[in-house]
Amino acid sequence: MKLVLASTSAYRRELLTRFGLPFEIARPDIDESPLPGEAPRATAERLAIEKAKAVATQFSDALIIGSDQVASLGSQRFGKPGTVVRAVAQLRSMSGQTVIFDTALAVLNTRSGHIQADVVPTEVRFRALSDDEIVRYVEREQPLDCAGSAKSEGLGITLLDALSGDDPNALVGLPLIALARMLRNEGLTLP
Repeated sequence: MKLVLASTSAYRRELLTRFGLPFEIARPDIDESPLPGEAPRATAERLAIEKAKAVATQFSDALIIGSDQVASLGSQRFGKPGTVVRAVAQLRSMSGQTVIFDTALAVLNTRSGHIQADVVPTEVRFRALSDDEIVRYVEREQPLDCAGSAKSEGLGITLLDALSGDDPNALVGLPLIALARMLRNEGLTLP
């Protein structure tokens, strides 16, 4: 049975390599917009499942991994900024605040049609940031492809006061503890 990552994220790919298992990459082509009134956690879970399903027709005998992350502060959501201006604005909004990063995971067994899904939240407390610190960070790290503009696996860790969650990998984009459990549930032997 093949292992397939339904993501083109370099961060998720790097995390999955830690298992030491061969896997393929497939691009899920889906609309990632939240539905009206949908909670961040629900958006993340729905999108993780949709990503796995989007590539399922390409693989008849595979475990397909979908993942998505939504960062939120109250009713405000922080996606991938895409531009320096938006990254700076996101970090200004998060300065001194606690932001929830909901990282969802789905594993779809294309042989049985069985889907497992879970959401792993991480509370991230940002310290009070000056505009100079934010601009320097964004210029150096270029976090334009990261939800919330803060790469905790890099220089972004200096922006934080504290992290709280069950899996430090979830904040980077792929909750490996939950993934290992799901893969074992599907009969996969992990090293």
